Amino acid sequence: MNLDKVISGFFIILAMTLNFGFFYGDMHTIESHSKYELFAAIVVNLIATILKLGDKTQVGSVLLATSLVADIQLIAAATVWTIAVYGSGMNSEIMAVIVSLSGGALLANLTSVALYVGDTLKSKR
Repeated sequence: MNLDKVISGFFIILAMTLNFGFFYGDMHTIESHSKYELFAAIVVNLIATILKLGDKTQVGSVLLATSLVADIQLIAAATVWTIAVYGSGMNSEIMAVIVSLSGGALLANLTSVALYVGDTLKSKR
């Protein structure tokens, strides 16, 4: 068993599940989405990105790209949330934008997990 692969896989899958936890719920209801879960998703996605930096393979490059996309989407969602709270005020329209950005990150995370599983299944013992 390769401990590096276990740790990397753990963070890749945890990033996806945390992102899904934030994304799930009524898009326009502010109470359905926790700012703490968004923060946790950002932190875990950044950790997963850091773990992908050392991989020099083609699949590793694509995994890093998907992780960077997820990071940018989640950071943009947190930025919109912060600007809304301290600026114009939070409403259902702004929450829909935040959840949509999180949905883009979720799609990137799903792609990352699919590539990771595919690469694992393809590798020889």
